[in-house]
Amino acid sequence: MAANSVRIAVLPGDGIGTEVTEATLEVLEPLARRHGIGLSTETLPAGAFHYQATGEAFPESSFRAAEAADAILLGAMGWPGIRQADGTEIAPQLDLRFRLGLYAGVRPVRAIPGVPVALADPRAQRIDFVLVRESTEGLFHSRGIGLVTEDLAEETLRITRATTEKLSRFSFRLAERRAARLGRAGRVTLVDKANVFRAFAFMRAVFDGVAAEFPAVESGHHYVDAMALDLVRRPWAFDVLPTENMFGDILSDLAAGLVGGMGFSPSADIGDEHAVFQPAHGTAPDIAGQGIANPAAMLLSAAMMLDWLASRGAGQGFADAGAELEGAVDAAFAAGLRTADIGGGDGTAAVVRAVTERLGR
Repeated sequence: MAANSVRIAVLPGDGIGTEVTEATLEVLEPLARRHGIGLSTETLPAGAFHYQATGEAFPESSFRAAEAADAILLGAMGWPGIRQADGTEIAPQLDLRFRLGLYAGVRPVRAIPGVPVALADPRAQRIDFVLVRESTEGLFHSRGIGLVTEDLAEETLRITRATTEKLSRFSFRLAERRAARLGRAGRVTLVDKANVFRAFAFMRAVFDGVAAEFPAVESGHHYVDAMALDLVRRPWAFDVLPTENMFGDILSDLAAGLVGGMGFSPSADIGDEHAVFQPAHGTAPDIAGQGIANPAAMLLSAAMMLDWLASRGAGQGFADAGAELEGAVDAAFAAGLRTADIGGGDGTAAVVRAVTERLGR
């Protein structure tokens, strides 16, 4: 990509996905001007309502345009009443993960100033860890091709050495960067079920082999059931948590509940060449169209996108813009911004105003 100029494929999707996307683009425009960075956006059709109207959930033309972009910004997709013939919901975001090889599902979990946390323990204000969900295999390997008969249904979990090595290295490098930024030792804890399943014993062995390449980063393991307990009991004790696909899918929602809910949970799906950035929440049919959706998760996902683009050579201005956007979100909530999902009355537009006002302060 050319420094200081990038192309962003925008997939607003369905429900509040379109609302939080519009809000985020509104904030990105002045932010880009402030830092002198070029953001060229192209909005692409995809999602449940597009499927309902055309019979296509994700047109090939949309996929090709997204594939050619420097980064992909996605709102949210799917709708409960719109399903495929096999009963599953429309999920083009999963197609992107598989087709683009986006093996690292990055789910930051961080206590945001002013946002209520779920735990009374004062240490909960220090929650700052990252789940790294493997996003291309695991139990999702047989998505759409699992065996279903009149008497049984069967899905297949697959874990490969190549993907586990990449996921592990990604996690250790992330821990190194976090250690440098936070001024403390990094630690990577594999979440598995190696005491029962051979596939997870295999995953653990591969992980341990990669851990030896990073002697400055601590490493360890945690069974997934124990991790579910400890994310409630002592979430401040963790740093980077790589995990199989389904385990990460479940634990990331539990983790979001610790720090204000899905409205504050950004995410990225990252591969060797491509990345998608999206809030971890869904399309929220119960509040869609009411102007009360919290765009914080989408704004923080955009901040992650800017930082990732900087790491890919777009220029320091992108990293600075990403850091400023995250800081503006923090400052807005610290100053008393309260969205409906945390018991307040501030709607989507109020968040946009509050965050935009804090850019450059």
